[in-house]
Amino acid sequence: MSAELTKARSHISRIHSHLKQQKTLPAAQALYEALRIILTSQLMKSERSEFSDLIEQAIYQLTQDPNFKQAYPLKLEYEPGKEKQLYRQMGEVMKELQASTTEEAQGLLAMMEQRKKEGVEKVQANLDAGKHDEAKKLADDLVRDFKDDTDLKADIADRFLQAGLYQEAFDYLDEALRNDPEAVHLYNRIGIVLRKMKDFDTAERYYRKALECCKHDEYLYFNIGRLYYDWQKWHEMADMAKRALKLNPEFTQAKKMLQFAHKKLGN
Repeated sequence: MSAELTKARSHISRIHSHLKQQKTLPAAQALYEALRIILTSQLMKSERSEFSDLIEQAIYQLTQDPNFKQAYPLKLEYEPGKEKQLYRQMGEVMKELQASTTEEAQGLLAMMEQRKKEGVEKVQANLDAGKHDEAKKLADDLVRDFKDDTDLKADIADRFLQAGLYQEAFDYLDEALRNDPEAVHLYNRIGIVLRKMKDFDTAERYYRKALECCKHDEYLYFNIGRLYYDWQKWHEMADMAKRALKLNPEFTQAKKMLQFAHKKLGN
């Protein structure tokens, strides 16, 4: 699966989290953007089937949300293969939601977003300066103030991960998952962090959880293969590389992974 289609899946996976945080417009925007990517991509039969299921699930989540129903009381129409019609309708939905957002609410949202932006920038500045304790204190304050913001926690976790602070990154991702257990993309990130912490058993459990919900992502299989590389489990590494290549035969890194595993196995 291409990086663009992975991005489309990520957009859809965030809809539940957005709605939980009463972010109706970002939730609708997520489906709108996912549809745009799907319509401009070449999909295999298995990918079309998967995205049809994901779109139906997203529509159900949106239409069951009280805030969405109040802003857009009309029925969302969708049949597999008619993504273009739904894309047009979601364009109308976006207009309605934007129009229904009051100037006061927009101002409040802008203030909150600016506060988060400045807070994250301060966290990053302290990480860059090697002031890890101060960065952690600022991040904890920010997470406490926006305790239901899963995306914020994931963003902060990524910054601590890049700084090599794996335990802190894991803690923020774990808290984000407690916020939104259905955020599949977070399981993959936690798996990466745990691999770097050399907690291979726990990393494998998180990756297996991700696979329960996401079986058509070659990058997920490749990341699990990276885990088995560090763990020196060559049979398992070869298996993950094969699964990635089955989904994307042109995946160069997976080819190299499979070759390396075969070399280690003496094949």
